[in-house]
Amino acid sequence: MIDNLSYTANGLDRATIWRRDSEWLAARLSADETCVVPVWRGNNLVIGGDTPSSAMLRGDTARQVGDAASMVAFLGLNESIAVFAADLSAMNEAAAVEIAGGGGEFIDIRTIGWLLPHCDAGVMAYARGIAYWHRMHGFCGLCGAPTVSDHAGHMRRCTDEACGRQTFPRTDPAVIMLVTRDDDAGPQCLLGRHARWPGGMYSTLAGFVEPGESLEEAVIREVHEESAIVCTDVRYLASQPWPFPASLMLGFHARAETSEITFDTDELEDARWFAADEIAGFGEWGETEEGEPRLPRRDSIARWLIEQWLRELR
Repeated sequence: MIDNLSYTANGLDRATIWRRDSEWLAARLSADETCVVPVWRGNNLVIGGDTPSSAMLRGDTARQVGDAASMVAFLGLNESIAVFAADLSAMNEAAAVEIAGGGGEFIDIRTIGWLLPHCDAGVMAYARGIAYWHRMHGFCGLCGAPTVSDHAGHMRRCTDEACGRQTFPRTDPAVIMLVTRDDDAGPQCLLGRHARWPGGMYSTLAGFVEPGESLEEAVIREVHEESAIVCTDVRYLASQPWPFPASLMLGFHARAETSEITFDTDELEDARWFAADEIAGFGEWGETEEGEPRLPRRDSIARWLIEQWLRELR
């Protein structure tokens, strides 16, 4: 397992055996050592300063947050300590910060994910993902009746007895791929940029897997749709949970059989081949002028794929 990707290897034992034990869950929620991870409208509570840290609440503050939350989900065990997610989205932000102890602020952890301890970032992403799923499934997709949380937050059940449909958390599989080629000038890789991205950022191509499609087929299709490049030798490298809002990123390397790029302007603003030494000169977030080429954020598998390729060339 690749353990240097952000949001992976969060260190929790998901302990599914306890999800249906209401007495055990209630006892854990009231225990002083129990950890509660607050979430507010897709953001996580972070304590600022020179080195940001994640807010993992315990004791009276944790119980207070659990009581006020619209949803509480059991995430797992950190050794013997139970860890829960608590969604405070029903209240305004100031009230959510106050009830969570009054320190820190709710932010999108993608902006600082690589600065947090690895396990903490993974737990916060997990909490965000389960909270998002609950907010999106408040009503039955079959009959439209309200649903309620069950199985410690890992299932929602339709309240209409005639229906009783059970819904479980889902993630959307997405392929993300670094396409490379060798020419007379040396190794190159294909990167593109969307108009909605911050100026200058180039990244690997990516797309969602469609029904009836293998992962390898999705890689080949998405690359051709976005750039007109034909690729082959599709090779899986690593995966990364990406609950922003609900994806699993499946990372691949592929070799280009063609070189002429024709990008779809509905998909991309630009796409081009970059030599390895060009990418090595890309800037970092906050260190480049607007419009100058920069790499994806350090917490992304896109960044990992590019850096893995550069390491292999050394």
